Amino acid sequence: MWELTKAFRFEAAHALSGTTFGSASEEIHGHSFRAEVTVRGIPDPKTGMVIDLGLLERAMAEVQKTLDHKFLNKIEAIGVPTLENLSRFIWERLQHAGRLSRVSVHRDSCNESCTYFGPQG
Repeated sequence: MWELTKAFRFEAAHALSGTTFGSASEEIHGHSFRAEVTVRGIPDPKTGMVIDLGLLERAMAEVQKTLDHKFLNKIEAIGVPTLENLSRFIWERLQHAGRLSRVSVHRDSCNESCTYFGPQG
């Protein structure tokens, strides 16, 4: 079994209320994000690939376009723009591209990340 990971970056702003960071979190502020999408499987005997990276890249580019330089609070499908909800949002938009294993979203400047492993149950 193999896992293959591809990443993309995006810049975005959000505002979060009700955190222990108080007003620093409640004001609109931005971050540099990195999303990692991991697919799992056995390489196709004909191609030698778990997934055609070009197809995955195209699907990821659409998600990146949706998120890059946006105010995340305005993207209704995300809900509250937390790392948790961002990783789920990305999963939902890429699940058709292959056998997803996980989606991780990183805010490297804050030394934070969250990984979503898909719906349970």
